[in-house]
Amino acid sequence: MNDYGKTNKRIVFTDWDHRHAQLILRLKHDKMKQAEFFRHMVTAYITGDERIQSYVDEVKQQNAGRTQKSKRLIKQGKELVNDLGLNEGEIDNIFDRLAEEYPEL
Repeated sequence: MNDYGKTNKRIVFTDWDHRHAQLILRLKHDKMKQAEFFRHMVTAYITGDERIQSYVDEVKQQNAGRTQKSKRLIKQGKELVNDLGLNEGEIDNIFDRLAEEYPEL
């Protein structure tokens, strides 16, 4: 463990080609290199820079809202299935029944 903190590690993620091009253009405009930009952003995040933390909190709140909405919709769907008294077999056959009754669909 004597080398801890001295070993280089890669931080890698993927994104769309268009967003990558936009990033490169912005970095050129600001006369920054990609590695420099990301190192500064990571340092600001790690050290708890208020400006970065404020943005992170905003993003977390947006993601939490989406997660809560998804959970709520899933719960409502399950309740609806239970309220209608449909079991798995009936759900699988519902489209067959519709096709029999309404062949023009």
